[in-house]
Amino acid sequence: MSFGEPEGYDGYARPRALGGRRRPQAVAAGVCLVLGLGLVTGAVTGSWLAGDSGDDGARSAFTAAGDLWHSVPVDQLFPPTVQGRGAGPGGADRTWIRVAVAPDGDCAGAFDPLLAKVLDPVGCTRLLRATYTDATQSHVTTVGLLFAKADAAAMTALAGRFEKEDLGRRTDLMPLPYAAKDTVAAGFGAPQRASWTVSVLTDAPVVVYAVSGWADGRTVDEPEPAEEAMETGAGSAPAQAGLGHEAQGLADRVERALRKNVGPATEHPS
Repeated sequence: MSFGEPEGYDGYARPRALGGRRRPQAVAAGVCLVLGLGLVTGAVTGSWLAGDSGDDGARSAFTAAGDLWHSVPVDQLFPPTVQGRGAGPGGADRTWIRVAVAPDGDCAGAFDPLLAKVLDPVGCTRLLRATYTDATQSHVTTVGLLFAKADAAAMTALAGRFEKEDLGRRTDLMPLPYAAKDTVAAGFGAPQRASWTVSVLTDAPVVVYAVSGWADGRTVDEPEPAEEAMETGAGSAPAQAGLGHEAQGLADRVERALRKNVGPATEHPS
């Protein structure tokens, strides 16, 4: 079975073709895509139901996760509203509202040069991003899914490097925000980054990240990684504002949504 050219997303979260195609061909491609996804999902689910926890099942789940960028609606990966029960400081509940979805594309120009160099070993098949605000429109957070070209060994190697070299805490390796015109996030640029998190998955070819800041466009002289900003007693401005919780809370929930679209084999509590 041959698959038609997949759809992407435009800035309004609407599907758009990634290349020219006459309507009959597009319909046929869509049918093939749905049938193909069903076959892949069925095969993976079948192995899990049969109790197959070997390498073949893990490889199937890994491959299926890498294909989600063109086979799952954007609203399933980046829901219009995300509920974060207990995700705020002190276990307070959070609600995030999506204000923009970036047109999907490759990673060219999407990261500061040094972070792009660190991520280069796993490659980039597609990058999906969305920006959210909290219920009070005080904060803005961009969350991203980098779908890599790498195999499991390369993803594990990169995850190990992040842990060993503590790369997730370096302010020169912060992800860039997605600032969308005519939204509360219009002024959310590199100088406004306040807190962030980067997670390299090892059971899927995906890097999940989030970066948060204030919605009023104020600059931040001393950004703080989410892990530190969430620590009890943290006194920095990002910590006091709960911006570490904003970044980590949204990243966790988008990662959960990603895993649910693959199936139980890749779901982990977070």
